[in-house]
Amino acid sequence: MMKRRPISKYARAGRTAVALALLGLGLALAGGGAIDAVAASDNAHKTSTLALPSKTNNAWELKPVRLPDLEGKEQLLKDWSGKVLMLNFWASWCSPCQYEIPEFVEYQKEYADKGLQVVGIGLDEARKLKNVARTLDINYPVMVIDEQAGTALMREWGNESGIIPYTVIIDRDGHIRYIHRGRMDKYAFEHYVKPLLGS
Repeated sequence: MMKRRPISKYARAGRTAVALALLGLGLALAGGGAIDAVAASDNAHKTSTLALPSKTNNAWELKPVRLPDLEGKEQLLKDWSGKVLMLNFWASWCSPCQYEIPEFVEYQKEYADKGLQVVGIGLDEARKLKNVARTLDINYPVMVIDEQAGTALMREWGNESGIIPYTVIIDRDGHIRYIHRGRMDKYAFEHYVKPLLGS
């Protein structure tokens, strides 16, 4: 069996440049239906996405999200308009979801007075979501939807693959500033959420 020759750093750089050029071409052809690209570096998020849901960049132009919370009380997502929203889709059986939730709890605690509002949408049974909320001391609203309907809802919000966790960042005026597939780490929060909160 032949050994694969190691790829030099220069070859990698060349491939990266080609990939970025193709990405730029795709964005140019897509026009307004795209979010600003993540900076190309070793820290760039492979889980980030440039596709906007339903070819709009305003959350309040989408179909209204009205769902029960963990106590069964109906909530309307738009009631939190005017805040910087971190809309996070998750489930009790999702390990990456449970890894990121404690960080979301800290963000809510630290930045609530600056206008941050984390809102969870749990694709699961309320009972199971309650158990997680109690264990992880979730301090923000969690709305409940079954997995099938939740998958359809995520598709409306730009997540065609149905991957969770999935997080959408919505500015105070409703514009979608960043959407993220997979676990959202502190780098993403520092670069895409904190600037929206002001100094």
